[in-house]
Amino acid sequence: MPRDDHRLLPVSKVVAITGASAGIGRACAERLAREGAAVVVSARRADRLDELVAAIIARGGRALAVPGDVTNPADMRALVDRAVANFGRLDVMICNAGIGFHGSLADTTPEIARRLFDVNVLGTVYAARAAYDAFARQGAGHVIAVSSVAGLRGGAGMAIYAATKAAQIAFIESLRTEFLDTPFRASIVYPVSTPTEFRDVMRREYGYASEGPGLQQSAEDVAEAIARCVDRPRAEVYPKRGTRMLRLAAALAPSWTDRFMRRFDRRPRAENGNA
Repeated sequence: MPRDDHRLLPVSKVVAITGASAGIGRACAERLAREGAAVVVSARRADRLDELVAAIIARGGRALAVPGDVTNPADMRALVDRAVANFGRLDVMICNAGIGFHGSLADTTPEIARRLFDVNVLGTVYAARAAYDAFARQGAGHVIAVSSVAGLRGGAGMAIYAATKAAQIAFIESLRTEFLDTPFRASIVYPVSTPTEFRDVMRREYGYASEGPGLQQSAEDVAEAIARCVDRPRAEVYPKRGTRMLRLAAALAPSWTDRFMRRFDRRPRAENGNA
């Protein structure tokens, strides 16, 4: 739930956000800018970024658009370099860019698998690595990766997507250990299904996206939870109340969890028996 005590972030806080042209990334940029942070937004769609930056500046905020592709390490370095050049430092990197795919293992071509890992996993690594160079120079910094509850426990029709989200979790957990007793921080965010352009992108790229049942939350609710983490870093962020229990269920009762997850089958309806 949104906070009533909107404590402003320090005016020196500079936050870079990948995948910021829509959905959770855009909501984060708007939310953080409203609280006084300077936001540096990145995505492939430059026109969307320009519109977002213009809207933030019109409301008195600070923002900069740096178009780029998270699968290109040079683009992520440029994102960090321009953030530092324009605002003097970079305090937080929100690794939000991501894509999905719904389908069985038989439907998942090597090209689809490679694309998901390139964007979701390597895109996170490239953004975090570029940010770390700036963090090391200034002596502090915070990496936040937007994963998914699917990374805690995958289901039918989302095997590769869940694998990429689990990889993000392992990456951030390892960074947290590496950063112990240092000024650096790493956090992981576990949203549930969020009504954004996520499924529209799947339809455009793969011709299909599931509309199956499942918990939902708004991009604004996720952005609110991330803003709290920017303000007060924490290891894990669960924007939807109760979803933390999925981790416990998967560990203690994996067979029961298998059956529970069947209700969230993301394979085409004719294939999963619901046609």
